[in-house]
Amino acid sequence: MNQEAVLVINPGSTSTKLGLFTRAGAVQVESIDHTGTEICHMHSIVDQLPLRMKIITKTFRPWLDSYRLAAVVGRGGLIGPVKGGVYAVNETLKDVTINCRYATHASNLGASIADGIAQEYGVPAYIVDPVTVDEFIPVARISGLPEIERRSRLHALNINACARKEAKKLGRSETELRFVVAHMGGGISVAAIDKGRIIDCNDALLGMGPFSPERAGALPLEGIIKIAMSGKYTFKELARKLTKDSGLKGYLGTSNAIEIEKRIEAGDRKADLILEAMIYQVAKEIGAMATTLKGKVDAIIITGGLAHSKRVVGQLRERVAFIAPLAIYPGENELESLAEGGFRALDGETEILSYQAK
Repeated sequence: MNQEAVLVINPGSTSTKLGLFTRAGAVQVESIDHTGTEICHMHSIVDQLPLRMKIITKTFRPWLDSYRLAAVVGRGGLIGPVKGGVYAVNETLKDVTINCRYATHASNLGASIADGIAQEYGVPAYIVDPVTVDEFIPVARISGLPEIERRSRLHALNINACARKEAKKLGRSETELRFVVAHMGGGISVAAIDKGRIIDCNDALLGMGPFSPERAGALPLEGIIKIAMSGKYTFKELARKLTKDSGLKGYLGTSNAIEIEKRIEAGDRKADLILEAMIYQVAKEIGAMATTLKGKVDAIIITGGLAHSKRVVGQLRERVAFIAPLAIYPGENELESLAEGGFRALDGETEILSYQAK
């Protein structure tokens, strides 16, 4: 009998990443570039679905010559506040995502693509830890202004996967441990995990926390009010500026950390200051999250693309190592984390959740 495998799919705005995984790891990984294709000119998620499905199917079919498909896992889209975990794809989940009931993003295609393939092969379809995972404790929701509630929007997929890896390395159950996890990519999420539950985090999209390679993070209120009332920007334009053209990119013209480090090594003092300022803010956020756990932190986990940087990790270590030991898991690890969730569901190691729209 062919070896059991899980197919994972992560649709993005200009690409679709997919991979075939066994319990030993990846056997095939492909990133399909949609730049300049018909897909990039389709503004409707629904319109993209048939073409994406056709391209994905053509890519993965040859992979199954030596493997038996056991499940298909799609990237969880924007589905509203939910607890973390593995969700079976149902009609409600497909309706909410493909019709963008909460927000529009290419990841909303994940559930429908996974289910379409799964039905053909007679296997289950899942999503795992969507970006809208929300397990906040009540006090974490209070913002300081009654009209605004703090929201949970973070890199939950990789954050939870890294927490499980660290628990396994420590030889203990997740339900016994407390972590602060900093996922550092284009956006930065810093989360407090209390016994397997993300009880607090910064809003990694358009909210609080440190600035990142592309995002502004928390800002002085008077300054942001003046910009918002200046008449220079529409809401959409200002939202884009704060999420795509701020942070390292806003100050230095690039969000590429490798390029910025080369500039620092060549003597660029401004680049050195701005990168250090970002690390400084991440360290402050880690310290803040440690207080939500009352200082009882078993490890500080650093992950995401910036965790590859010795400079970034080294400066963070200098500032936060007094709180707890650091564990480093570089990379976004999205496909791997999706596959791991699929196998946990197949092996009965986690509850398979049923999605219900709120």
